[in-house]
Amino acid sequence: MNRKKKLRIYQLIFLFVGIIIIVFTYINKNDSNQNEIISKNLQKKIEKQIENQKINNENVFYNVKYSGLDLEGRRYSIIAEQGTNSESNPNIVKMKGVNATFYFEDETVLIITSEKGAYNNSTLDIIFENNVKASYDNSELYAEKAEFSNSKNFLIVSKNVKIIDNKGSMIADKLLFDIKDKTLNITAKEGKMVKSKVNY
Repeated sequence: MNRKKKLRIYQLIFLFVGIIIIVFTYINKNDSNQNEIISKNLQKKIEKQIENQKINNENVFYNVKYSGLDLEGRRYSIIAEQGTNSESNPNIVKMKGVNATFYFEDETVLIITSEKGAYNNSTLDIIFENNVKASYDNSELYAEKAEFSNSKNFLIVSKNVKIIDNKGSMIADKLLFDIKDKTLNITAKEGKMVKSKVNY
């Protein structure tokens, strides 16, 4: 092989290596630019969420859990996917994806779930709203709203109330359950009757 051919081969190798270096440098530069753009967009999104929270004066937190004893000494636990409270009223926690469990002295358990809720961590009162479902002692209850007043010891269930039990089913407008006396009052709107079906 003569000297000119060797020189051309070396020149081609250097040219090829140079092209590879340029290509990789350009690709890495594009990747780093893209990463910067993604992180800047994400940063702006987070800043916007923080600003929105500051405007509403709300604190947002996730995987919320409250547990303890109510005023009568009964155990309870409340779990929510998301909670918010405002600086103006920090005792009220608005919740989403609510799941509450109440434990009674006779070892029965009441479980209530709902899409939304509000918990007063001072009075321990709870409001459940939207797609409310409750299960207690082989009975199921469906409604759009349920209010548990710990201070007054009652549970009010309202709006499209339906109870399904192995003894039958019932549709009403409002149920008032006195937890202390264990009494149940059933009401309907004026001119309407409580609908029930009893299984014998």
